[in-house]
Amino acid sequence: MQGVLRGLLDRHLRPSLKFLTVGGLVFLLDAALYNLLVFWDPGQGWGHGVLFAHPIIAKVITISAASCLTYLGNRLWTFGDRPAPGTTRSVIAFVLVNIIATLLQLSCLAFSRYVLGLDSPLADNISGTLFGQAVSTSFRYVTYGRFVFPSAAAAPEDSAPRITTAV
Repeated sequence: MQGVLRGLLDRHLRPSLKFLTVGGLVFLLDAALYNLLVFWDPGQGWGHGVLFAHPIIAKVITISAASCLTYLGNRLWTFGDRPAPGTTRSVIAFVLVNIIATLLQLSCLAFSRYVLGLDSPLADNISGTLFGQAVSTSFRYVTYGRFVFPSAAAAPEDSAPRITTAV
């Protein structure tokens, strides 16, 4: 029984906690950078920042910066025990997953800003940073483990034919 529990802990809980730790740190970076771009003006302080009228562009910038750190944190720590995938394949999968996750997160912000007409710091942080991040993080967690950093059992086989000789 202890072996089964230990296996579950190693296979699910530890990677989940590592993933959430990486995500939490990057979340703080994303939130801080977004608020600086949208709500802080270098000349006048807090209020309407340089990208206040362009919150989607600001969010794309912050998500792009955060995604670079997310890749490193998850590759080296969260999924560090998995075999290193082919760099090109891993990066392409990571980019595709993050484009979809970014669109999920941006849709939450865009809905709040353009459909509901909410443009306060609180509304942006709840819709784009908090709720949007929760949706995109859930998507990323499922897809990173399956497609970006697959386990040895799930990794695609080398498609090159194998030549064996009987001796």
